[in-house]
Amino acid sequence: MKKKRLSGQEALDAAFGAINHRPLLDKLGVEISEEGLRLALTHRSFANENGMLPNNERLEFLGDAVLGLSVATQLYAQYPSSPESEISKMRAGIVSRYGCADIARDIRLGDHILLGKGELATGGRRKESILADTTEAILGVIYREHGFEVAREVILRLFGHKIDTATAKGRHEDWKTVLQERLAELKLPMATYSSTSTGPEHELVFSAHAAVNGHAVGSGTGQNKKIAEQEAAHQAYLALADPQVRAAVSVAEGSAVEGLAVEAPAEDSPEIVDSTPPDDAAHA
Repeated sequence: MKKKRLSGQEALDAAFGAINHRPLLDKLGVEISEEGLRLALTHRSFANENGMLPNNERLEFLGDAVLGLSVATQLYAQYPSSPESEISKMRAGIVSRYGCADIARDIRLGDHILLGKGELATGGRRKESILADTTEAILGVIYREHGFEVAREVILRLFGHKIDTATAKGRHEDWKTVLQERLAELKLPMATYSSTSTGPEHELVFSAHAAVNGHAVGSGTGQNKKIAEQEAAHQAYLALADPQVRAAVSVAEGSAVEGLAVEAPAEDSPEIVDSTPPDDAAHA
């Protein structure tokens, strides 16, 4: 017997109902109506494949505005001595596509997005543009249902670390580039990265090490290789503030440096050297 084709609304109800959204709501720390959450999670590819259903793009527009104002207000209060030009760059970095996608990965938002078959086949749940846009749509529906103050509280909780670690260059999210610029100032070679992953396929945890001249100077973990390497680069950048560390990495691994030995990667750790250039600084 030929299988009955679902109507657009039936397909939407079935796809939305097949996912347990409680973990997402718990991470957001706020309740969202079923109708509102369903709309916020409906990507245009799913909507178009199922009879031109409403999609989340209008909520995305709204969430973008709420996010920008919330972050700008907090930066204004938190960095009173920074001029407008600096806090503008900070805000641009925090609310960039990369910044929003980073938050989406933290709360595993990709597991909940309703995508069309074409997007699913090409890894749409991992695409930064889709993750970032859906993050903004979620913020938009929170604003619609709870008002600005609640939306702002959610934003500051999710983006708080990015706000706390924002740089005047507005590129806190791209520590690989920031690290490379610092290494160039110190006339040191480009950093290399090694990474490993552990855990089941659907819950992989990545670990990365950043090395300079063969010396491991930073490490990080994350839900994907990119996040882990960014954190490793961040830690390496902080480590280079120590004159002893700078002295140690100024010579190739194996050369003696009096007074300090910088830990090298463990011999049994597989090394995957990332020869690609640093990530782009901003994805507006």
